[in-house]
Amino acid sequence: MSAALCALSTPLGAQARGAWTAGFAGTLGGGWQIEAADIGYARALRAGPLRVASLSARLGSFVDEGAILGGARGFVFGVTLGGHTGLLSLADLGTETSKSQVGVDLTVEGTAYLGARSPFPEGSPWGALTVLPGLKFGDPDGVQFGLLVGPTFFFGQASDVRPFLGIRFEAPLARRESHP
Repeated sequence: MSAALCALSTPLGAQARGAWTAGFAGTLGGGWQIEAADIGYARALRAGPLRVASLSARLGSFVDEGAILGGARGFVFGVTLGGHTGLLSLADLGTETSKSQVGVDLTVEGTAYLGARSPFPEGSPWGALTVLPGLKFGDPDGVQFGLLVGPTFFFGQASDVRPFLGIRFEAPLARRESHP
């Protein structure tokens, strides 16, 4: 679960060496939807307003939200390249030694999809561009959790706009220190 279990952003200092991300990615609404798990890597970046770049893989299926039983059909695979703004802090919680931060940021993602038995009119392969305002909280130098909701624009043989939900977890890579 990574666009879910993370491809989110932690503050720049925590991502100096990169972070693993994992989470859930899905479209919302009635009819056929995508439900997928994401796993990826995020790295600090200094390019204008972008502070983090991420690369993740998305693996899931098409789900008929109107079906009571057996609504899953087909298979979907995606590769996502994302850019995240810096975290705008709303509040700091906890003590000096154990603090958590609550903040917002903006994520923009481009995804290339391949699907088997796709019920979507876009056909296979197709692409998507997603704009995700996000609410994030957790240790500014450690594990963070994010909730992202926004529109995703599908394009291929046809085009469509769908609501997108991402739930993501991010953990910085362990830093190696020299041994004396």
